[in-house]
Amino acid sequence: MRIIIRDNSKEGSLWAAHYIAAKIKEKAARTSEPFVLGLPTGSTPLGTYAEFIRMVKAGELSFKNVITFNMDEYVALPREHPESYWSFMHHNLFDHIDIKKENVHILNGNAPDLAAECAAYEKAIVAAGGIDLFLGGVGEDGHIAFNEPFSSLSSRTRVVTLTQDTLEVNSRFFGGDPNAVPKQAMTVGVGTVLDSKEVLILAFGSKKARALQAAIEGPMSHYCTLSGLQNHPAGTIVCDEDSIGEVKVSSYRYFKAVEAAEK
Repeated sequence: MRIIIRDNSKEGSLWAAHYIAAKIKEKAARTSEPFVLGLPTGSTPLGTYAEFIRMVKAGELSFKNVITFNMDEYVALPREHPESYWSFMHHNLFDHIDIKKENVHILNGNAPDLAAECAAYEKAIVAAGGIDLFLGGVGEDGHIAFNEPFSSLSSRTRVVTLTQDTLEVNSRFFGGDPNAVPKQAMTVGVGTVLDSKEVLILAFGSKKARALQAAIEGPMSHYCTLSGLQNHPAGTIVCDEDSIGEVKVSSYRYFKAVEAAEK
């Protein structure tokens, strides 16, 4: 597992945006096949998305040959609802870059058959050639996507029931009322994410510190689904000084030394 530590979330967000942009350009230079990118929602990736937008408008990056798959979506929330992840992604990224509409994939939380929708999503990822890089965030309890604690580390795209902790955290987007947050969501599985060629997780702020400590130094466990990244051959966590604060001093020094040696 590779750990990139930056002073603050802004620096971490920019590092991630430039790293992903370089990967997109690298693949474009050697093949005409599209770059397949997994994407999250939430406040954590906003800085990275803003830099994507800036780069596209400046002519430094293009998404014309990029296919995206989002991590998750609420169940039974209208697509046009301002807090649907479809709305979030279009408002914060897709409406401002040159991606083709047909290349955007977001789970349909209003599909008549949710199980069939999940199965079709997995097949679409395979048909696209698999995900080259999955960008994600992490919850305060160590979950990735909506893979709450005790989700199988080999899980696939499915419907899940959200925990009370997640409802309370997400209530800030629903007027502060946990009861207004949809109780179910559709999510890619931990196994779906870990099947990607690369996984890049963003974690910023002191509220993520215990989750990072468990994922980095603790055992690989379904209690902290991010810990599954320990077994990935190309897993990276980009964090700031606040979020890395719970790891051992020796661990912190090791990661900083590795990064310094790579420069």
